[in-house]
Amino acid sequence: MRAQSSATDTSAIAVTAPREPLFMGTGQAAVGVVAFSLTFPATAWGLESFGPWSLVAVRGVLAALVAGACLLLLRVPLPEARHLPGLAMVGIGTVLGFPLLTTLALQTSTTAHAAVVVGLLPLTTAAVSALRTGVRPSRRFWTAALAGAAAVAVFTVTQSGGALTRADVYLFGALLVCAAGYTEGGRLARVMPGWQVIGWALVLCLPLSVLGTALALGHEPVRLTAHGIAGVLWVAVGSQFLGLLLWYRGMAAVGIPRASQLQLAQPLLTLVWSALLLGEHVPAAAPLTAVAVLVCIAVTQRS
Repeated sequence: MRAQSSATDTSAIAVTAPREPLFMGTGQAAVGVVAFSLTFPATAWGLESFGPWSLVAVRGVLAALVAGACLLLLRVPLPEARHLPGLAMVGIGTVLGFPLLTTLALQTSTTAHAAVVVGLLPLTTAAVSALRTGVRPSRRFWTAALAGAAAVAVFTVTQSGGALTRADVYLFGALLVCAAGYTEGGRLARVMPGWQVIGWALVLCLPLSVLGTALALGHEPVRLTAHGIAGVLWVAVGSQFLGLLLWYRGMAAVGIPRASQLQLAQPLLTLVWSALLLGEHVPAAAPLTAVAVLVCIAVTQRS
């Protein structure tokens, strides 16, 4: 009975939202990863002007206003009631939870360190996806995914001296909530356009974002700088809206586990941005990790 139900659901999805060609889906997911790779450096810039709670709340409000304007201009109908729980999970994971936890971590952690810890997100997403959707990737897929995650983990432990910090706890929590949000977003993006998934999630979170903004700005000082303004604009529009729009479209086309492995390249891209934009030191082990990660991505894409 369970297998019959799953087959019926899959058929309904295929009729409702035909997939795009794999190469287009992969390309969209990859562009989303590039956008995400700038998130930590942009957050570090934003923290020059805002406190952590203010930064997360303001980015949520700005992103929701952009998304809401798009939904209104295109006269998009309200989502069906059956999709609201999934949209709420997307909001909790990607609009509120992940931004807040990573921003708190970046108060005491470098963007380079945070990037390699969050490099475990592909494996976390694949695991949550398997539990949520019942999809079982091949053994070769899991072997390559574990190898890539191990490379990132070794890099992280080596650079941190093996000590687990409070920032790491925040980052590991961010991995879990973001993986849950990605999984629900990828599932919903198969029955509605990806930009509407993140758009409605942002709008649903707008009341909390507005309340958070009012409370946070009353307790945290604001010192506007060019970097601070650029940072908050990027995390709000570039990462929170446009990046997730392309990411969910890509996941809908190529599948959640395969798309999630593209994020193995995200920590290495962030290392590049951290060096170029923040002047942070790039560890010598980064090129070796890059080669290992790219090999793993190639294997997972073929399996």
